[in-house]
Amino acid sequence: MTLAQDLENLEHMRDRGALSDAEFAQAKARMLQPPPAAPLSRASALNGLRRSSSDRWLGGVCGGLSTFSGIDAWLWRLAFTLLLILGGTGVLVYVLMWILVPLEPLDAPRVLSQSH
Repeated sequence: MTLAQDLENLEHMRDRGALSDAEFAQAKARMLQPPPAAPLSRASALNGLRRSSSDRWLGGVCGGLSTFSGIDAWLWRLAFTLLLILGGTGVLVYVLMWILVPLEPLDAPRVLSQSH
């Protein structure tokens, strides 16, 4: 059935008394709403990860992770420092991300952190 046919059927139901005016309005509004957006797959969600060009100390990795995850950049910096101290893997992970994660464009809209 097409949308026009569905709306016509709703009107017939209302005219016969099967639907009240409020029920008709709710059903019509529900039918006219755009379909919900499909959820992003993990791969396409990771494509949004970019190194920050504004919140950076070295390569912008922690600033980019902050924008992507919503966790403050200083917490990411602390995590990489702890990984560095506890076994050296922090340097490896940071350098790999510095190389593999692209830098955000300079004209990209900046998301401001809500924390103070």
